[in-house]
This record gives sequence, C-alpha cells and structure tokens, in this order.
Amino acid sequence: MLVAGVAVGICGTDREILHDGIGEPPDNQTRLVIGHESLGRVLSAPEGSGFTEGDLVVGIVRRPDGCGPCQRGEWDLCRTGNYVERGIRKAHGYGAAQWRIEPEYAVRVDPLLGELGVLMEPASVVAKAWEQIDRIRDRAESCREGMTALITGAGPIGLLAALLAQQRGYQVHVLDHRRGGLKQQLVEALGGTYHTGAPHELDLRPDVVVEATGVGDLVFDLLEATGPNAVVCLTGIMDTDRKLTVTPDHINRNLVMGNTVVFGTVNAARRHYEQANEALVAADRQWLESLITRRVPLPDWTLALDKQPNDVKVIVDLTAS
Repeated sequence: MLVAGVAVGICGTDREILHDGIGEPPDNQTRLVIGHESLGRVLSAPEGSGFTEGDLVVGIVRRPDGCGPCQRGEWDLCRTGNYVERGIRKAHGYGAAQWRIEPEYAVRVDPLLGELGVLMEPASVVAKAWEQIDRIRDRAESCREGMTALITGAGPIGLLAALLAQQRGYQVHVLDHRRGGLKQQLVEALGGTYHTGAPHELDLRPDVVVEATGVGDLVFDLLEATGPNAVVCLTGIMDTDRKLTVTPDHINRNLVMGNTVVFGTVNAARRHYEQANEALVAADRQWLESLITRRVPLPDWTLALDKQPNDVKVIVDLTAS
C-alpha cells in the first residue's frame, strides 16, 4: 500500500538511535529513516487487501524471521533475534511524507480516534503487557482477589499502562519523581493516586506492578514491596553502567515465599495493536488528547528530540510544512 504520513510519535528509542547510535540502517545503506510510532492515511491499496483509500492506518514495527513463534504470528516472542524493525533495525521507519507497507503489517485505526491513532504503537506495548499479566493472574483464583496496580513512571508507557489498569477495574497508583503538573493531573483524572518517593515508603502492597522507567535500583526496590502472589512486569530499559549493591538471597526469598512472578516484555504482535485500538477508543478522548503535549512540524522535527519538563508524548506532524 502507498500511505501518506500523518504523524510519528517520538520516544526514548528514537533519542537513543540518534544520540547513541543503537539503530541499524538497512543492509548496504548508511542512513536510517526513524519513526516507529506511526500514523498514516492510505493513498492506494491492492484490490482485496481489506483497505481502501482514505483509511487511517498504523504500521506494525517488527517483521518476523523464520523461527517458530514468528511463523505463528508471535514475532514479539522471536527466539533468534533476527527480526527486522521499521525505524529501528535494518528497515526504514515511518518518518516520511509517504511510505509503503504490506497490508498484512498495517492496522486500521478506528475513525473515532483520528490523530490519536498515533498512540496505538505505545499502547500496543502495554496491551501486550496486560495480556500477559492477565494470563499469569489466572493461575489461581486466589491470585485474582487483589486488584491494586502500581505503575512506576508517568511517561506515555506508564500512563497508558495506568489507563489499561483502570479499564480492568484496578485501584491505580502511579509512582513518579516529580510532584504536581500535568502527569499528576492525568493520573488523578483516571481516579488514580499519584506518588513520589521510594516504593518501600508507600503504604501499599500492590498485586500488579508495571515498571516503565528502567531504573535498576527501583526494580530491586519493587521486588521487596509487592503483595502476595504479585506479578511484576518490566517494560523499561535504561542503558547505564551504574553499579548496585543488592542482597540476592533476600530478594530470592521474597520472590519464592511470595509466589511472585517477574517478567519482561517489549514490542507487540498484531493482536496487541488491535487490543490497543479498542482500549484507546474506550478511553476518554479529552484524557487521550492531553497525552500529546507538543506537535512539531516536519521541517523542525529535531525540536521533538529536546525533551521538555512537561512533555508526555511529542509528535512530529508530517503534513505541516
């Protein structure tokens, strides 16, 4: 399909690609077009593809290799690591006025979302996280009795994780480093409680934790602050050489005696994009609109990389000249 780019979202991965050189251009090329959080409008589509001119679409990021999970459509669980990711690894991204995509890797955006469809890719990451959390918590009836969720980090991933927790009926708590401002307002608009400080300082024993900062010492603090039968999902990655002093035997005892499950997750399969679409449509539109704190026109796209204190989600408007 030929797609007109509408917008791309900017995240920490894009900054790492540009500042730290973690991205990989396509084979035999020296440049990489970034932009994996996409939104576009179909200009033309093959007959029988299921898409028509004018459809809003999001492009899936990952392309599978030949391993078993990839062949089953679970390329987010690739066993070999030989996958390709548009805008990140060995394939150009969606940060362009026009781009092409195979119909099987495009997801239609509900027309009710409009521009907010640019949130679908980050929402797909937390949709996958919650799918896995739900499955683990189904291991026993007793595990489903507690309904308190702690989200660490109030960036786009953390706030979207809080949204999906709220939609599931959890008591939502969000821990971040800065008190006041838009992020606290967004948490409280969900009916959640906003905290600062360390996990062990909270009068809270969460049943579910979604960690979205990647701060190593925070992760270890969380493992000592959960309730019984808890599930801890790690979504954040921080590239640092910082050394930590931990007590592994104590942590091991807490995990074993508490029947705690810890798992990491990244990327998403097609069904998670579809789940994200449904979750975003069900959310309060004004709340979603508040997540997009800056819109940068394409000619000034580098301004989107300069993170400002009140930023939540910054997007580049690919239609603005």
